[in-house]
Amino acid sequence: KISQGGISGTVIDIRLVAKYCIDSLASSCIMAHNHPSGKLQPSQADRDITQKVKEGLKLLDIVLLDHIIVTSNGYYSFEDNGEL
Repeated sequence: KISQGGISGTVIDIRLVAKYCIDSLASSCIMAHNHPSGKLQPSQADRDITQKVKEGLKLLDIVLLDHIIVTSNGYYSFEDNGEL
């Protein structure tokens, strides 16, 4: 777990994501988070952090394979929806 938020959001620090990947000797990673509201569509903040993490990890030769949003109604995959 990289971040734990409150009711309306959380802060994700790209440095912590990168550290976790480096410490794990990862060549790729998948991000996932939940939307307790049940809303499957990503917010603009979700899209922004996905691109920020993708570009940051790219500098370290680590590939962001997907970012998945999980709800009680299903899931949303950035990769499956062509947003990665």
